Amino acid sequence: MKTLLKLNCLIFFISFLGCSISSEDVMSPKSIVVSKAGDKLFIADETANKITTVKLDKSREITHIDLKAKPTGLVLSANGEKLYCTLGESEGKLIEINLNSGEIERSLIVGHTPMSPIVSKDGQTLYLCNRFENNIYSIDLKSFTIGQKRAVDREPVSISLSEKGNKLYVANHLPNGSATGTYHSAKLSVINVDDFNLVKEISLPNGSNALNKICISPDEKYAYITHVLGRYNVPTNQVERGWINTNALSIIDIEADNYLCTVLLDDLDLGAANPFDVKCSEDGLQLFVSHSGTNELSVIDRKMLHDRILQSKEGLGTSFYARSLDQIKNDLSYLQDIRIRVQLNGKGAKGIALANDKAYVSIFYSGSVAEINTSDLTYASDIKLGQQPKPSQERLGEIYFNDATMCKQNWQSCTSCHPGNARVDGLNWDNLNDGVGNPKNTKSMLLAHATAPSMITGIRANAEIAVRAGIEHALFSYQPENVAKAIDAYLSSLTPVPSPYLKDGELSESALRGKTLFEKSGCINCHMGNYHTDLNKYDVGTGIGLENGRKFDTPTLVEIWRTAPYLYNGKAKDLNEVFSKFNKAQKHGQTSQLSSEELDDLIEYCLSL
Repeated sequence: MKTLLKLNCLIFFISFLGCSISSEDVMSPKSIVVSKAGDKLFIADETANKITTVKLDKSREITHIDLKAKPTGLVLSANGEKLYCTLGESEGKLIEINLNSGEIERSLIVGHTPMSPIVSKDGQTLYLCNRFENNIYSIDLKSFTIGQKRAVDREPVSISLSEKGNKLYVANHLPNGSATGTYHSAKLSVINVDDFNLVKEISLPNGSNALNKICISPDEKYAYITHVLGRYNVPTNQVERGWINTNALSIIDIEADNYLCTVLLDDLDLGAANPFDVKCSEDGLQLFVSHSGTNELSVIDRKMLHDRILQSKEGLGTSFYARSLDQIKNDLSYLQDIRIRVQLNGKGAKGIALANDKAYVSIFYSGSVAEINTSDLTYASDIKLGQQPKPSQERLGEIYFNDATMCKQNWQSCTSCHPGNARVDGLNWDNLNDGVGNPKNTKSMLLAHATAPSMITGIRANAEIAVRAGIEHALFSYQPENVAKAIDAYLSSLTPVPSPYLKDGELSESALRGKTLFEKSGCINCHMGNYHTDLNKYDVGTGIGLENGRKFDTPTLVEIWRTAPYLYNGKAKDLNEVFSKFNKAQKHGQTSQLSSEELDDLIEYCLSL
């Protein structure tokens, strides 16, 4: 029988990066860790640019460590005397904080948007993800220097270490490659710690995307990864029973280094949208999953879960539960009786920390931390981290964009298809706004309001119309006009992330040569101005089937480095394929005459925008 603990839901609105309220005025807690003694919380705040410390005694004294950039991850040293924090800039840093003095003792430049730091048990090595450089670093903590580097798949966002297996397990946020194949999913990268070689890549189920966090069980038998499971191979004509998106926890068998199964976190008639963090209790008996879209904490009986999985593996599942491992990913009743959903106050449940028979969950949009008793899953308190101002329009819009309770049955939010601050999921969707049977690749919302018309076919006259259509036809909801206006304001406030292809913020020599070729090859005729688009539609010879001869909107090239795959149906895995494989008629720029070196320069320029 499904158990749902319903508590009073209080909505606290505050502002976010890129909005009109200054970052000094608001708090957006995300990453969270507990001191070794269990007497303090350390919380990374992504808009106030600070680390907040909370004493877990009766005083609940709050202090802050001010930073100069957005903190994207926290981890304690092995002895608990130091706190390591990644700062998510294009020239990101790793800083070491002395917890006795509160002072930053050492700082190291570690690439574009570092995040998710972890420390080995011997305390000698730290590992981190460089999200937009698509690699993993090891850091020698004695010398505080970069040790080894390993390229992984697409946008690594979370990392965990198996000390027994001497391997790193890396969750990559998005699928890579062409979107037109029969199988398209994000992957897990497995790295050998000794030589830092890539051991293997483990694909998750078809449609897996928006991977967020990974953790390894205390017995190091399993790894657990949170993500969205997109059902992109059917038209988006309904939302019930996870027809469009389901929300999942995938499990990796570490001993075999193989994918085991995927468990749906939703119920039959109630989605559990946008799973974010996952933690395993120290005794291994419970799994905790935060849901940022529905602001919940799922608490799963881990022993009963694996007993049930074993029954499915052996074909002994009841008529009510999946009878094979492959069937589990479609079973919306699989967690019945072994999972409790705890409703939290506020909006935007993110990071989880466990200590003192308590679960602490950072609530991003309310500037607070929820404190839950793990023994009986009762609500202990809300720890307010600061006074929150009245929200700006942009902040309200971001909250709505990430709020799955606006959706019928809470299955998804806008960010379910536009993760990474309203960008792309890498999948093709048949949205029915231009007929059936012609899926299109998800577009980034960056500059959408400045580059009308909207959708790749330009079928929506502008982004304002598209936003309102999305609320009705993607969330299957009707909202007051002020909600849509707020979303407009949020999307209009988005600013580009500097390209990882830039050198010290400037075009490289290769990109400068490519800029000349961009003009010479005629690309600039359509991709002109600050947004690199003339806002017109053209038949560039890329349409197939129902789309043969169709005119497509000229997209902006700003931030094209992070929006692969390319073309209207995502058939080009990279820009090389755009200019060579899918430009035979030379309608997409005169590129056939370019040498391989010139083509590389042209691509370098485009990826630098």
